[in-house]
Amino acid sequence: MDKLGLNLPGLIAQFVNFGILLFIVWKFVLPPVQRMLDERRQRIQESLEAADRMRAQAIDAERQVQAQLEEARQQSRQLVAEAQAVAKRIEDEARARAQAEVEQMRARALADIQLERDAAIAALRREFADITVAAAEKVINRSLDRTAHRQLIEQVLAEAGLADGARG
Repeated sequence: MDKLGLNLPGLIAQFVNFGILLFIVWKFVLPPVQRMLDERRQRIQESLEAADRMRAQAIDAERQVQAQLEEARQQSRQLVAEAQAVAKRIEDEARARAQAEVEQMRARALADIQLERDAAIAALRREFADITVAAAEKVINRSLDRTAHRQLIEQVLAEAGLADGARG
């Protein structure tokens, strides 16, 4: 081995030294390093799990926010629909009141017209009776009892269909 440049006792000493060094590293250095690596692996694993939990919580929170937004949209649509219904009801009520007022005004106008018509007919009847009495007085040259003569004329008019209410 001398020819190869190897010293056998030196080589054995190096193997022994390497074995001792390997034993010392394995017994005293490797366990703390292994423990440190295990702790680091544990922290990384916990961080990953925490990140997964946070991601799941974020997704859940987003779903809740979306659900709340949808509920708010639904409520706003419902409020708009209710407001439209109330507005329609108010409009219908106002239209009905206006229509009722128009009908009342029309009925009053018709009643007023009927009263004026009846009054005009009564006035014409009185005037006609007075003219008839005056004409009869002139024809007969005597004075008739106006009340009796008026009753006679009204009776004739009633028979002819010109009495109060016959045309109305």
